[in-house]
Amino acid sequence: MSNSGNVWKINQVTNLTKSNFNYRDATRAIVGIGYSPTIVNTVDQININSGGNAIDYGDLTVARGEVTRGNTSNNTRGVMYGGRTPTIVNTIDFNEFATTGNFTDFGDTQVSTTSGGAGAGNSIRAYKLGGRTANIEYVNIASQGNGIDFGGDISSARYRLGGCSNESRGFTFGGSIPGAQNNQIDCVNLASLGNNGFDFGDLTVARRQLAAAGSTTRALASGGYTDSPANYTNQIQYIEMASTGNTIDFGDLTSARGYHSGFSNKVKGFFTSGYDPAISNSVDVVNISSLGNASNFGDLTTNSGSSNAYTNGHGGLPSFQPLSVTYMPGSGRVLMLGGNRAGGDRITIDMYNINTFGNAADFGDLVTITDDNGSCASLIKAFSLGGNSAAVSGYMNYIQQVYFASEGNANDFGDLITAGRDNAGFNSTTRGVNGCVNVSPGATNNSIDYITMATTGNATDFGNLTVARFNASGFSSPVRGLFVGGETPSFSNVIDYITIASAGDATDFGDCLSATSRSGGLASSVRGIMGGGLVSGPSEINVIAYVTIASTGNMTDFGDLTATLDELEGSSTSVRGCFMGGNPGYVNTIQYITIASTGNAADFGDMTEGSSGFAACSDSNGGLQA
Repeated sequence: MSNSGNVWKINQVTNLTKSNFNYRDATRAIVGIGYSPTIVNTVDQININSGGNAIDYGDLTVARGEVTRGNTSNNTRGVMYGGRTPTIVNTIDFNEFATTGNFTDFGDTQVSTTSGGAGAGNSIRAYKLGGRTANIEYVNIASQGNGIDFGGDISSARYRLGGCSNESRGFTFGGSIPGAQNNQIDCVNLASLGNNGFDFGDLTVARRQLAAAGSTTRALASGGYTDSPANYTNQIQYIEMASTGNTIDFGDLTSARGYHSGFSNKVKGFFTSGYDPAISNSVDVVNISSLGNASNFGDLTTNSGSSNAYTNGHGGLPSFQPLSVTYMPGSGRVLMLGGNRAGGDRITIDMYNINTFGNAADFGDLVTITDDNGSCASLIKAFSLGGNSAAVSGYMNYIQQVYFASEGNANDFGDLITAGRDNAGFNSTTRGVNGCVNVSPGATNNSIDYITMATTGNATDFGNLTVARFNASGFSSPVRGLFVGGETPSFSNVIDYITIASAGDATDFGDCLSATSRSGGLASSVRGIMGGGLVSGPSEINVIAYVTIASTGNMTDFGDLTATLDELEGSSTSVRGCFMGGNPGYVNTIQYITIASTGNAADFGDMTEGSSGFAACSDSNGGLQA
């Protein structure tokens, strides 16, 4: 697709947006196991987009089951609300989706005699609807503290409900007090404090311990148990959230069950195991928009009953951040993500337009403080790959993403195969590639991994470098990507290349002008350019050099930077390249070159503060110029 003269047609922008935004959003599901069959504090995590079995996430602060069941989470944090040990507890604890490990205390439920409520959530709040009482309470997910009275009630006191929500409405399905099942569906307008739930419709059969999951428009209720006659069901039913009415048959689970949980990524609904009456560990999956039976997705790490599950992209959360009216994809926006400065590591994201001289401005924040991170970018999203953060105990495997159009904060994308820092990244129009990773102080490996940028999920193995090293620079055309220089930990002059569309090992391309690490890299679709860096001594240099990406061979002198710098970063369009920041002294300068010519760099403007070692991402880099 061409954007001749950088003038975009509206249908081009629409098509690019549709093809690049990730409508599934959720990357990670968190499952509190509950009973196994004894009560445990085990928590599993599931990578929704890759499929397969769950792995261990960490532990709850208190072992319990019958936690409030529903999507009690936002994009970054989830809460486990109340439960039984088998004594009812008022514990609320939480996790951060970007990390793994044990849960942290959040506060206490507002009503101490509640368990088995229905859960609902949106970007701001997590709600408990009912649960041995009729009351509704909530917490503000981004903070910590005790439950707050909503000011209204569901239609009757009951527990062992199923629950889910979209951004505006929360739903309860069935339940009991005790022994007598209920077929009622309640609906609560989540933004209207003080209002009671209202009758939405009925299930086809009264039941309890059913599970719910949903998109932004449709809610599914699955399985469940009745006492008389004693019976588990495999039935899945659905409602359209914007209307009212009784449930409609959707299909069947792979087996009859109750005491299970549900979660979703807006496109697919997932239902964990439970009792049937034996306890099991399987997870089912359905496509929410199309009727049909469930299929097996994978297994939990252990048997699970009376569990709760949620994700970081369920039906109660926005699907994506809308396009800005002042921004067009591919128009030359540069984002600088994280980095280090004189006062410590940064969480901030800076922004400027490479086609217009001037200073950078504040854009938003990363999920966590990050420096020495790699980068890649699609036309729609910028990515921070790995890095280092004292805030989360050092070397990271996190992939963070932020939409160029959003002027907002980053969110979690998935994980790299190996945690590390000082890594290099580049991209084609569809794939982002990561390599040259420092996996522990002074140590490296030769692995390369990649992501598909339009989705979310963990990285996949690509192949190996010719020489293991770190602190290399990276750049690419839409076809080829190059890893340039680095440390082994001795300084290296090696240039490797890969064909981005086909996984495999790297091939020798040629040599740098000298053995160099910590240089900045940028490219058009034709030329790849490195600037500055550190050479033996060690000492900083001001050299700029280039190669023709489609050929092989050694680098050629291009010109000089405005100063001798290392740990600077580069970004580009098809016409102009910019080098930003660097050391010594954490400079704030942005300097530029015209890629098709040769010559010295000139002043462009300033960053918001002096820094180095950040991820630099352009929506017009050489890998995107198809």
